[in-house]
Amino acid sequence: MADSKTIPQLDAAAAKAYVEAAWSQHIEAALSAYIAVPNQSPQFDDEFFTNGHTEKAIKIMTDWVEAQKVPGLKMEVLSAPNRTPLIFITVDGEPGCNETVLAYGHLDKQPPFVGWLPGLGPHTPVIRDGKLYGRGGADDGYAIFAAVTAIKLLKEQKVPHARIVIMIEACEESGSRDLMYYVELKSKEIGVPSLVVCLDSGCGNYEQMWLTTSLRGMLLGELRVKVLTEGVHSGTASGVVPSSFRIIRELLDRIEDSKTGKILVKEAYVDIPEKYRKYAQQAAETIGDQYLEAFPWAGSTKPMGGDLTELILNASWRPTISYTGIDGIPSCAQAGNVLRPETAIRLSIRLPPTLPVEPLVEVLPKILTKDPPYGAEVSFKIVKANKGWCAPPMEHWLEEAVDNASKTFFGKGARLVGEGGSIPFMGMLGSRYPGTQFVVTGVLGPHSNAHGPNEFLHIGMFKNLTCCVSYILAQHYKHVVVAGKSCTEAAESASLPQ
Repeated sequence: MADSKTIPQLDAAAAKAYVEAAWSQHIEAALSAYIAVPNQSPQFDDEFFTNGHTEKAIKIMTDWVEAQKVPGLKMEVLSAPNRTPLIFITVDGEPGCNETVLAYGHLDKQPPFVGWLPGLGPHTPVIRDGKLYGRGGADDGYAIFAAVTAIKLLKEQKVPHARIVIMIEACEESGSRDLMYYVELKSKEIGVPSLVVCLDSGCGNYEQMWLTTSLRGMLLGELRVKVLTEGVHSGTASGVVPSSFRIIRELLDRIEDSKTGKILVKEAYVDIPEKYRKYAQQAAETIGDQYLEAFPWAGSTKPMGGDLTELILNASWRPTISYTGIDGIPSCAQAGNVLRPETAIRLSIRLPPTLPVEPLVEVLPKILTKDPPYGAEVSFKIVKANKGWCAPPMEHWLEEAVDNASKTFFGKGARLVGEGGSIPFMGMLGSRYPGTQFVVTGVLGPHSNAHGPNEFLHIGMFKNLTCCVSYILAQHYKHVVVAGKSCTEAAESASLPQ
């Protein structure tokens, strides 16, 4: 068993100064160049494989990585026919250390959206008040810059670390459909990581490090109601032909209480474990009114309840429905006096982290299409259904490392809370490596507005989080050496058969 006192540790002051200089000297410029590229995820871009946007974004990132000249770093861009590309990086660890850390991020982006403030735009990088605005900076272009900088920082200070694999995919916003293909392709090089660091999550504020303990699952579906083969003058048809929109309202009442927003399908619920209730309570006590102030409320709109802990649980452990798209309805400016033939609506249903999706996939179409009002033509198509994820319990060394990292670089201890969004890769990895420890974190805090207008990267959060990642990597190595055993062997013994 090694003596921890002989292992070089991170100099916090020097680390902060290093990241500060790296941001101003080269990270800001490269990240801004990436933001300027409209490389949408394939789900939103019919010309994904032909317009060259993703290739341009990848070149910006890989050119930057190569310029860092990190000792022991090897990089390649993986591609295959009809599959999205992926940046695959390995960094040699300390000789004799057989451990692997897997770091994850993505480079694909959501669509531009509307409503950007004057002077801002999805592909116009602008810095205001310590924030870098533009689509993809925080979700999730910053990840490769943070991960590589954190590693180079360790190299500069001669602080040992385990072998590190970085995967930056181009399909996360479309469900990570190609990611496991590349994991299988590179399975020997990846091995069984003893630690996964995911940099694609959120934070409750910008004042400390936040860990995501769970992620909700998601079911996307399209409900379509058709009453005519073509539109008819509303003066002639109304009162005779039922409105397709009204029928959709009736059908949706079968699965959601329109007064409260509560989901009415019992297959969409699980019992919330007590420790996650405690995490939610601690998060509510920490961020207080900031949680609600983060939303751009219109007029006198109020939240769906007054208990902050329960609202956090609503957004992390309870099923909810959002109506994210609609077909068959023209804009108000283009609307004529016509009873429209059909209406279709996109449902985004967020599901509890531990909920099996199969029962809901089976029952939901039956509920929505059985005995349609007026005998209308009704269909419900499930576009995608992904199970959620729960992090395994943190080992003591990791819990201590995360909290100390936050105290060292933010001045406050870390917080843990469930996240309302989905990161499909975490569920995939959790199933593949059940014995692995996870650090799921990110920079998406109040008003950062991923997927919406005015998305920004909080620059101070980026810098401090990058230092925290360095600290955790150093502590991971220290734990491995001092413990005198292989974390990877422990993870392998608990992993599923390949």
